[in-house]
Amino acid sequence: MPRGAESLLEVLAAHDVEVVFGLPGVHNLAIWEALQKYPGIRMIGVRHEQTAVYAADGYARATGKLGVAVVTTGPGAANTLGATGEAWASGSPVLVIATDIPSTLRKPGVYRGVLHETRDQKAMFAPVTKASFEVPSALDLGVYADKAVQQATRSPHGPVYLGVPTDFLSDEVPHHTVTKVEHTHVVADLTEAEKLVAGSSRPLIWAGGGAARSGAGAAIGALAAKLQAPIITTYGARGLTDGPYVVRGPVHAPPVGKLWDDADLVIAIGTDFDGMMTQNWLQPKPRALLAINIDKAEANKNYPADVTLEGDAAAVTTALAAEVTAKQGTVDIEAVNAEVRALAETDSPEAAKLLQALENTDATIVADMCIPGYWIGGFHHVTKPRGLAYPVGWGTLGFGFPAAIGAAVEHRTIAVVGDGGFLFACGDLATLKQEGLPLTIVLVDDGGYGMLRYDQQIANHAISGVDLTRPDFAKLAESFGIPAVTLDGFDDLRSALADAEGPTMIVVNAHLKPPINTSPRWYRKTAT
Repeated sequence: MPRGAESLLEVLAAHDVEVVFGLPGVHNLAIWEALQKYPGIRMIGVRHEQTAVYAADGYARATGKLGVAVVTTGPGAANTLGATGEAWASGSPVLVIATDIPSTLRKPGVYRGVLHETRDQKAMFAPVTKASFEVPSALDLGVYADKAVQQATRSPHGPVYLGVPTDFLSDEVPHHTVTKVEHTHVVADLTEAEKLVAGSSRPLIWAGGGAARSGAGAAIGALAAKLQAPIITTYGARGLTDGPYVVRGPVHAPPVGKLWDDADLVIAIGTDFDGMMTQNWLQPKPRALLAINIDKAEANKNYPADVTLEGDAAAVTTALAAEVTAKQGTVDIEAVNAEVRALAETDSPEAAKLLQALENTDATIVADMCIPGYWIGGFHHVTKPRGLAYPVGWGTLGFGFPAAIGAAVEHRTIAVVGDGGFLFACGDLATLKQEGLPLTIVLVDDGGYGMLRYDQQIANHAISGVDLTRPDFAKLAESFGIPAVTLDGFDDLRSALADAEGPTMIVVNAHLKPPINTSPRWYRKTAT
């Protein structure tokens, strides 16, 4: 019979897990030992538990596969919560496996002071996970591991916590035959939806992260072509589809917002209309709304739909596109895109240079919560599905670099970060060097927390707490054996990116104005 750690890895391998991100601790060493028997699972050792989950999240976003993080007990588990919250808010399929204190030392309802003990480790994860499990006995380890994977990868996706008392990892346990997640696509009656579409003359498609996770790009492209309708994509759906119907800018730009205002039907696919995309719901309720979503309640929680088609976004949209009657377009989408591009270039010529440097890249871009990241999230033309990862689910500063480590496992990746957020996880430069990942860090140094500095300036507050002492970032990277260059402004960024091979850092000294998709600059205002 296998030991518990071996059974855990058997389950992961049976679910086609190929990569695990983790950090060893005294309670999880049995997993690291068992990994020696599973060469098909690559363990990437990181330098902080938060990085393990961010990297698992970045891997999941870039590949569509399950991201797995393995951490230790108590403070190790607690260190993951910020990153787990981001995965939860963004719907990423992530499994967080954390050990717990030995079951033999646990006394129900009593904190005894065992090393790394918490009163209820599982409870810490409840607010930031889709589901949380604590393995009740060694004999159940395989069953619960299987159940946790299924929960994380079944739509709607989300992070799942699996707690394993450390002694179970060394106990003999039975083999477990896994249950593969079955993706069934039942398409609801389309009659009412067809009537709604038929009665519209200016339809608009709004595609969200759920559409991206279901792989609905081709179906949405087909629907847009048949209706000749513009497609607005949320941050989580950038690159979902490309072509003449895609609006290349955020709805926070007035020319794009006008499309919403003028539409007589919004077809919302895989979205819940969150506050970040709707300027905290200052966008008026659509005249008519057709929602396609795996979860009817999520689809209706912010803007109630006239008709809801509950089901997989790709399957339902494919069926709808086949049934609706073709329409003649009324919107010059190319003109809208040109207007948005001109707006960005006028608003910030320096940011326009950043965007130009990233045009036509085949790399996956991971942006942090920083001013250059806001520009990329709003205005970068993403040309492939899963081509952008951006932490607007929870808005976690420090996401960019560690999530890019996960994305870079299978794709060349560019991490765009600020000097403040990068310092959250700079120790994982060691991981980047150790693994030799094809990741280029573009670090825009504006001397601190530039967005917060802007917030203080426009409020006429004294500048406080936002100007930071920083290292020489190029020398810091080089001290880890990572080549680095420093640029003044973005003029030479494109050529520097072209020259980058393997792990590299490009430091850009620049100050950027926040774009119009940041909340202080939203154009829709609450009535006074």
